[in-house]
Amino acid sequence: MSASHSSPFDAVARDWLTLAERRKAHLIELFETGRWTHYFTEAELLVELRAAKVACDRFAKVAGLETPEANPSA
Repeated sequence: MSASHSSPFDAVARDWLTLAERRKAHLIELFETGRWTHYFTEAELLVELRAAKVACDRFAKVAGLETPEANPSA
C-alpha cells in the first residue's frame, strides 16, 4: 500500500502504533533509570525491547508510514 492511498484501517493502525511507541518508550525509561532490574533479567529486557521495536515497525508499515529502516537515507 502506498503512502498516498488511505485505508479506513490506517487510523486504527496509527492508534496501535502509538501504543507500541509508548511501550517502547516505557522500556527505554526503565533501562535508563535502572528500574528494569526489578522486573526483568537483562535477557528478558532485550527480548521485550526487540519485540517493541518490531511492533512499532509493523504498525508503521500497516499505517502506511515510513520507518527509518525503510528509508536508509534518513
